[in-house]
Amino acid sequence: MALACISKRLSSNLVVNGVLKSTGCQLTLVNSNYSYVRERPKPDGQYRRKVHYPEKYTVRPLDVTRLAGRDPETGYVVVKGLGGGLKYKFHWIDSKRVGPKDDSPPLIEKVMLIQDVFERTAKIALVASGDRMKWIIATENMQPGDLIKTSMFIPKNPIMANEGDAYPLGALPIGTVVSNIERYPGLGGFYCHSAGTAAVIKRTIGKRVVIKLPSKAEVALPRENMATIGRVSNIEHGKTPLGTPQANRELGIRPCSGLFQKKDGRFGRKIKPPKPAKIISMEKVPRLETLSLTMYFDKRKPWHV
Repeated sequence: MALACISKRLSSNLVVNGVLKSTGCQLTLVNSNYSYVRERPKPDGQYRRKVHYPEKYTVRPLDVTRLAGRDPETGYVVVKGLGGGLKYKFHWIDSKRVGPKDDSPPLIEKVMLIQDVFERTAKIALVASGDRMKWIIATENMQPGDLIKTSMFIPKNPIMANEGDAYPLGALPIGTVVSNIERYPGLGGFYCHSAGTAAVIKRTIGKRVVIKLPSKAEVALPRENMATIGRVSNIEHGKTPLGTPQANRELGIRPCSGLFQKKDGRFGRKIKPPKPAKIISMEKVPRLETLSLTMYFDKRKPWHV
């Protein structure tokens, strides 16, 4: 207990003999007698699931280990409200839309399949071009059999693209509705990839394009950032109620009683005793008599302070 209290108060120190090691905010508790290393959970990370990715990209469903709110490395419970849920496979989404960088014809892909998945709110689409297939996030009106284009070339005049096509922000006209937008060139979609979300191209500032996000915030991004034309599919997701508590449990959220739970200070909040009640008496308080005093001193005599 004493070692645990010390580790909470120390930010960076080193105790030799395998007692306590700290580098920045990551603490490592070492027991020299049993050669056992125990690390505190990291402040960030995904604690809902752990996907087992293969070395090469594949469209086959991947195996998932449900973490139930625990850190995948240390096993500590980090998020207490997670747990349970349905067993499902994970679909590997390719968030990068890569096409020719010159003025050659764009890459044309055919939409083979559109389906709902459990691990995300939006629908996904299976697209194919040549001998390569991949999963992407489907747009609102995308249908099987559609042909979508992808190009990374920025022409002098804006491009009138169709829904589902992917072009740089600098190649699209002002007012275009886009989704799955990159934050940095070549890193894949970052903005507007959940169900029913979309951004609007507002204006250009030098070599940057300003887009308006669903939160009404405006972001100036490089002209080379790729974006998909159209709104993300499954737009009714936010308006659809769960219906039953069991549906919330199937999503991996632990149930709660719904009643008021007294905070006992176990999770950091300390309960202070209430202040004593103030007694209000109906009896009239007797008014005290005033006593007036006067002071006289002789100006002719010196005063010593």
